[in-house]
Amino acid sequence: GRCWLLCKPSALAQHLVRSLGRSAALRGGRWPWPCWPQLQMLWQLLQPPEPEPVVARELLQLSDAGLVALDWLVGPWGAAGGGGVVSSPVLLLIPNAAGKVTGGLLQLGLRALERGFIPVIFNRRGHNGCPLTTPRLQPFGDPGDLREAVMYLRCRHPAASLLAVSEGSGSGLLLAYLGESGSSSRLAAAACLSPIFRGRDWFEARMPWLYEWPLLLHLKQGLSRYAGALAEVVDMDRLLGSRSLRELEETLFCRTRSRPTSWESYWERNEPLRDADEAAVPVLCLCSADDPVRGPPAQSLPRELFRSSPYFFLLLTPHGGHCGFPRRGPGRCWAHEAVLEYFRAMAEFLRTEERRKGLPRPR
Repeated sequence: GRCWLLCKPSALAQHLVRSLGRSAALRGGRWPWPCWPQLQMLWQLLQPPEPEPVVARELLQLSDAGLVALDWLVGPWGAAGGGGVVSSPVLLLIPNAAGKVTGGLLQLGLRALERGFIPVIFNRRGHNGCPLTTPRLQPFGDPGDLREAVMYLRCRHPAASLLAVSEGSGSGLLLAYLGESGSSSRLAAAACLSPIFRGRDWFEARMPWLYEWPLLLHLKQGLSRYAGALAEVVDMDRLLGSRSLRELEETLFCRTRSRPTSWESYWERNEPLRDADEAAVPVLCLCSADDPVRGPPAQSLPRELFRSSPYFFLLLTPHGGHCGFPRRGPGRCWAHEAVLEYFRAMAEFLRTEERRKGLPRPR
């Protein structure tokens, strides 16, 4: 269609161009009002999934006694949580940085479940009802908790391919993990829907109030549940009185009682692309030029990264809003179909390379 794929020329890139070019996901029915990105965003984020999914929660204890929650999507049919065929690929779904599990993310999980994947949602400490057992939350680009969750999933499904997809600002966590882990990430492929590439610039520029205020209220509501525990390390009055996401982030992670740090130092450790050159896993980033949350493409898209790295692929569309990419008919979001087609193409390419080189499949 009218999408552009920006990447470094390679055999993998040629295979991806052919696969996406044949996919019906990039053609067909379009959103009737393509010039209304705000409406596209709200329509996709607020629409409930169809049918309503059944979720089985599992709490994973981390090395410092903290907890993260893994929500296994088992569809509307009530199958056993985390089940499926032994060799079925596991798809790790990462919500946005506020922990909001949108209807779009659940819809992607259901689509993946229908295609034979085993989808599971990663919930950070204190997010989405996950108990907070330590007075510590996860910074924007700190992949430590995600690393332990990936290790657990690899142990639980040792014979399955492990894939990951993130939504919106949650991509900062996935991109940071891929950069820090390099070739030891244990992932076969990854995808980011409307990612935030430059975290500090994004917080400082602020978003449209239509998007920022609901997320701010969502975060405050979740944090207020743990006011007693967090009062030991942060100023709760200042935290709950924050009037922007930047002020809340700075209060929560920079102006702490035990280890205060500067805003600049915080982002030196938490920028999503700080170690992007070390990434060794194919990553597809789906972005729209009219994304009202990420900002103008000229300032917010790291085009040079996609031109120089053989692992980063940018699928850019002129319209789609933020995590919207709407279309008429079943599925509602064509980006979900594109992501699943991308994962299928990656698996096909890897199988072909293994046969060509005579390499044994990794255990």
